[in-house]
Amino acid sequence: MSDWQLTDTYRSTAGDIRWGSLGRPGQDPFVLLHGTPFSSYVWRAVARSLTRDHQVFFWDMPGYGLSEKSAGQDVSLAAQGRVFTELLEHWRLEEPLVVAHDFGGAVALRAHLLHGARYRALALVDPVALAPWGSPFFKLVGAHCEVFEQLPPALHQALVREYVSSASSPGLHPAVLERLVQPWLGDSGQAAFYRQIAQARQAYTDEIQGRYGEISIPTLVCWGQDDAWIPLAKGQELASRIPGARLEPIAGAGHLVQEDAPAELTAALLAFHRYQR
Repeated sequence: MSDWQLTDTYRSTAGDIRWGSLGRPGQDPFVLLHGTPFSSYVWRAVARSLTRDHQVFFWDMPGYGLSEKSAGQDVSLAAQGRVFTELLEHWRLEEPLVVAHDFGGAVALRAHLLHGARYRALALVDPVALAPWGSPFFKLVGAHCEVFEQLPPALHQALVREYVSSASSPGLHPAVLERLVQPWLGDSGQAAFYRQIAQARQAYTDEIQGRYGEISIPTLVCWGQDDAWIPLAKGQELASRIPGARLEPIAGAGHLVQEDAPAELTAALLAFHRYQR
């Protein structure tokens, strides 16, 4: 874990958040949001590549990664959208360029549309944003969380490992896979894994889906062409709903574009940013 450090803590309304930044203070800011069941660790290659000319902010959502995991914690998309708005204020970032993956995309969209969070531009990477969503596995676990919470630790670990593995098209390096699985192990980690699934309700994206036409900031939609979790067709539909949005398919990448094609994703983000200047 020493290769990715979140050195700061912010006490949010949903629990303690671990966060970090790279690059010189005062440089043009990028903010990176992860999805589920991941953490900011998936952004490490992209974040480091961006630091030549930018300050990069990253965080683990409440209930994820190194951030607080506690019984009864609200880790819903509604809570995460509020927390992200708080965090932007804490960082004193008025209009950063926001890059958001998977559930993080829904978090960024809710913060912008419902809580007035301001971005200079928004890049969405394989986001959870359009109904219907939720794989058969995700729906099964969500309907029976109390049963899955009682799995023996070894079976739970095997389940999480297989689930996380399926997000990559070419496959994850074993060390990376273990790093992504590790936060979900142990008593608190296992409970947190099923807690976040139990609270993942489509109603939170239904609430904003009809408002995507109101988005007036420059928007890029990046999508792994081999995404087995959310098909490219969803990216095409999302881009068509946001005025002026551009779709950037990324070849050879699955749902975890940051792991499968970090160089290609970074290039797309930098080109998008240069276009906004």
